[in-house]
Amino acid sequence: MKIHQKYIKRCIELAKNGLGSTYPNPLVGSVIVYNDEIIGEGWHQKAGEPHAEVHAINSVKNKELLSKSTIYVSLEPCSHFGKTPPCADLSSKYNIPNIVIGSLDTNEKVSGRGVKKLIEAGRNVTVGVLEEACNELNKRFFTFHEKKRPYIILKWAETANGYIAPLHKDTKAPVWISNEYARQLSHKWRSEEQAILVGTTTVLDDNPKLDTRDWYGNNPIRIILDKSGKINTTYNVLDQSTPTIVLTEQKNLQSTDNLIFKNCIFDSELAQTIYSIGFEFNIQSIIIEGGSQTIHTFLEFNLWDEARIFRGKSTFSEGILAPKIEGFIKTKQSIMNDELVILNAYDHNNTI
Repeated sequence: MKIHQKYIKRCIELAKNGLGSTYPNPLVGSVIVYNDEIIGEGWHQKAGEPHAEVHAINSVKNKELLSKSTIYVSLEPCSHFGKTPPCADLSSKYNIPNIVIGSLDTNEKVSGRGVKKLIEAGRNVTVGVLEEACNELNKRFFTFHEKKRPYIILKWAETANGYIAPLHKDTKAPVWISNEYARQLSHKWRSEEQAILVGTTTVLDDNPKLDTRDWYGNNPIRIILDKSGKINTTYNVLDQSTPTIVLTEQKNLQSTDNLIFKNCIFDSELAQTIYSIGFEFNIQSIIIEGGSQTIHTFLEFNLWDEARIFRGKSTFSEGILAPKIEGFIKTKQSIMNDELVILNAYDHNNTI
């Protein structure tokens, strides 16, 4: 089993190369092993393009070795025709005798059918190798399909004395509490999530772009809360450079291809409403970057999955207090002089 873990671990490493570019598809990596040597590997790079197993098989120079090899894949091979043919058929096509799978695909289009197809084709199938790590890899995909909502990440920076923002400032620009490396990491995170959400006050005070200019990758879909239409077209978030969804109570607003106005009620169930709208728009993950009131909306009803908190060394004499949060510490690390704490809302030992 340890040898299986070695190669599934490599599958996970490969799969992470697709983070941010495979939506709505899951992250998948695959390696092909002959005589304890990797002879092919690949990962799913973009929705609509070949899956991980296809890339792995195509990278094998001597295809005759496939009939004596083992293919490892982090997620159950698909069994249905979508934009690409089913991967479960590849083992028969190339007569690959052994298939080792990290975790099952809970998407109703697959959900064990890939394994069933492989077994019926006479393949030796092993399932559940590094299953917890493989589930963690696709936490966004699984949350979306199992819970019918996006995976929610809360993110903020706070000063050493517990403030998220100053009480007053002179310009419409962010006041950076964390250092430049933390800022770059924040832009990397944006490239990995399908959408980013902020509230009205954050837009009015900071005029953010909510893009990935400090990192290479896709800009996330922008979701803006604007109950009463306070945000006008002079603000960056309405420049239509990136797909943007504005949630508002204002009626009869004209949407365009890149700017959609979505009506909803801003009541005590707003977080649940955002869950539903995220699912409606096929958004698998949302990183919420503020402000304090917006983050509190999700914390109040425990409607979040993960929180990423930078704690800087600077202080404000007065300001807006940072949110209070309780969760399970996933990691804690230093980024120069700043501290980064990542929390999970639930114990991963007992959930996906």
